[in-house]
Amino acid sequence: MKILVLNAGSSSVKYSLLDMADHSVLIAGLIERIGESVACHSYHVADSAQVRLEIKSANHQQALQVLFETLSACALLNEPQELACIGHRVVHGGEYFREPALINAQVIGYIAEVVPLAPLHNPANLLGIQEAMRQMGQIPQVAVFDTAFHQTLPDYAYRYPLPEKLYVEQGVRRYGFHGTSHRHVAGKAAQFLGKALADTNLITLHLGNGASVTAIKNGESIDTSMGMTPLEGLMMGSRCGDIDPAIHFYLSRSLNLSNDAIENLLNKDSGCKGICGENDMRTIHQMAEAGDDHARLALAMYAYRIKKYIGAYFAVLGQVDALVFTGGIGENDAWLRAQCCQDMTLFGIALDPQKNLQPSRPCQNISQHSAALAVLVISTDEELEIAMQALACLEDQ
Repeated sequence: MKILVLNAGSSSVKYSLLDMADHSVLIAGLIERIGESVACHSYHVADSAQVRLEIKSANHQQALQVLFETLSACALLNEPQELACIGHRVVHGGEYFREPALINAQVIGYIAEVVPLAPLHNPANLLGIQEAMRQMGQIPQVAVFDTAFHQTLPDYAYRYPLPEKLYVEQGVRRYGFHGTSHRHVAGKAAQFLGKALADTNLITLHLGNGASVTAIKNGESIDTSMGMTPLEGLMMGSRCGDIDPAIHFYLSRSLNLSNDAIENLLNKDSGCKGICGENDMRTIHQMAEAGDDHARLALAMYAYRIKKYIGAYFAVLGQVDALVFTGGIGENDAWLRAQCCQDMTLFGIALDPQKNLQPSRPCQNISQHSAALAVLVISTDEELEIAMQALACLEDQ
């Protein structure tokens, strides 16, 4: 049984074709620079070398045509009916979706309705859905929402202390993001611990250029750091995370900046990039090792803010079975993991320095043998999670 996973951006389409019999990736690729004079299509089949081609792709229609032609040329999809379904990543589901949804006109309408909450993402996700349905309409298609996992937050966690009408009329509340990743690693963590997910309490840290932390109680998200938008929460590559909201007004008055300029500053020129001019954590480490004080400060701030959230979520959960690191940085940055867990013996956290330095595996415990709490490093796989959720959605119909 094969499932195609699509993640459509405004100028790109990322895709994976998975064999659900063994969860293997048959092909994974990226079509980018859609709409430019020359687009780029890079892909690799199974364990073969990556292929990189320049193509003509003026729009998403042509991009998906190239995608399906590639699947056919690689003998991975001879007939559309070989696909069990197409799973689409959709960033925002508002309050409509707690689970994946079989796509129909009503679902498309709901996704369009919450475009104001994710203006950079949902329109592109819709483009991918509509074009895939146009070209492969006979195949069931399922939307999997980044926000869905966090729809279990209690009202006192998702509501902001703002006038009621802003929530009722404008949808101003905490939605959270990275839900697909947090859900995936939560399941893997419970399996590793030999527990049912419904009996497992976790703090999961998805750390990449975007970063978030989630408190999971009995397998459900009960709090998360990202809010109404992905700007709130942890310090990130180029996003500021938590700051005094009055800074917005101060910048507007003192520098005569427009709302658009401030939004761009907080999303694209802040975080690590704002402190040291760089948002790639590997480069920041190199800069710090070379003596760059701004890079050292960026690393210290990044780790400190994560550590504060870990402590807060211990208080929220009361009892925790494991702390989980995932995402590109969480899985690969041993220095950062050590900093986040330093002087945390109060919570039962004690890293084994040698285990922490070992290369990342699908799942490993990097705690000392005598530590009261497991600290896990788990490789996230959002494409596989989308495929599994899409398949479960079909089976429920």
